[in-house]
This record gives sequence, C-alpha cells and structure tokens, in this order.
Amino acid sequence: MGTNYDRTTWFYEWLSKLMFGNAQIKAQEHFLHLIQPHSSILIVGGGTGRILESLAKVHPNTLHITYVEASANMIALSKKRHVGDNQVTFIQAYMEDVDPARRFDVVLTGFLFDNFTELGAQHIFSVIHAHLKPGALWIDTDFQLTGQLWQKVMLKSMYTFFKLMRAVEVMELPDMAKLFAQNGYSMQQSKYFYRQFIGSRAYQK
Repeated sequence: MGTNYDRTTWFYEWLSKLMFGNAQIKAQEHFLHLIQPHSSILIVGGGTGRILESLAKVHPNTLHITYVEASANMIALSKKRHVGDNQVTFIQAYMEDVDPARRFDVVLTGFLFDNFTELGAQHIFSVIHAHLKPGALWIDTDFQLTGQLWQKVMLKSMYTFFKLMRAVEVMELPDMAKLFAQNGYSMQQSKYFYRQFIGSRAYQK
C-alpha cells in the first residue's frame, strides 16, 4: 500500500523551496549527526534523494543504505545524487515488498506518514518496525498542527493539490506521536521548523 509521486517529480523540489524555503531540508538533516559510522540505514519514501547527499556530508564512506521509493521517476532522480563512497541499494517498491529478513540500525522517514490514513500509517509503521534492530534509531520528519489556523489552511491546500495530482488520497495527518508511544519508542530529541509546522524527532526503539 502507499502513494506514488511520479507525476510530481519534475517540480517537487521547486515547489518545496517556494513554499518552505530550506525548512524541509534542514529539518531532515538536523539529527543526521546522531547516526554512527558503519550503520545500516533504511530510507523509506526518499523522494528526490536529497537526503543521500546530506548523509554523505556527515558520513562520506561508511554507510550501507537501502533506499526504498515507490516512484520510478523519483528513483531515477535519486540515482543521480552524490553519495560519496557510501553503499546505496535502490529498491523501487513499497515497503511491504522489501525482504522481511533485512534488519537496520537506523531508519529515516521524511514526510512519509502524512501520505497515509490512520490505519495506513499504523500498517506501514508496523512493517518498518519489524525491520529494525533492538535499540535502532528512527528519525522521523513531518508536518504537524499546533493549533494555528494558517497551518490548517496550508495543510488542506497541500492535500488538495496533491490529491488532484493523484499522489495522495488523504486529507488529514495521522497521530504519529501516539503511534510511536504505543510501540514503546523513546523520543530522544526533537526540533521544530517553519513556525512549528514541521517537526523532526529522533526516537530509539
């Protein structure tokens, strides 16, 4: 199950920069320093692959990265990124199709769960959870609502646009804080961006 951003590849980064400046990038980069050298990393829904270049700046040659993305166009774009000497395996698939025997030290989910209903988020969360080693680091970055009207208006506008592009089918955010807590994850650090509309959190399994 999942979403597909094939139709948006050519303008996705331009639109992100227009709306949020560098906030989305900075949010996803903020906790990368917590990743240890030689880690096995799972990236789910990596989009345009900018995160690969960010990782290479922190660890230029020791990482083993599995990059899972459903969009063929996004995968093609991601393969053009500079990854240093890190080992990157690209998998064009939904997370459910990844070898269930694979286990990882770190998982990065950047603006992933906002694509799912509450039930959908629970499902994909459980799939990712099963791939993580005990004590694994989970860095999750996404939109959040803090009660400000402008955030609700912007979120609804974004959902409406991407629904028209056939990229998503939802219109509201799932409760990810509750989901992490229910599954025993401990939030180690958090940081907020773009007037708290974007949140990045580092959890430990």
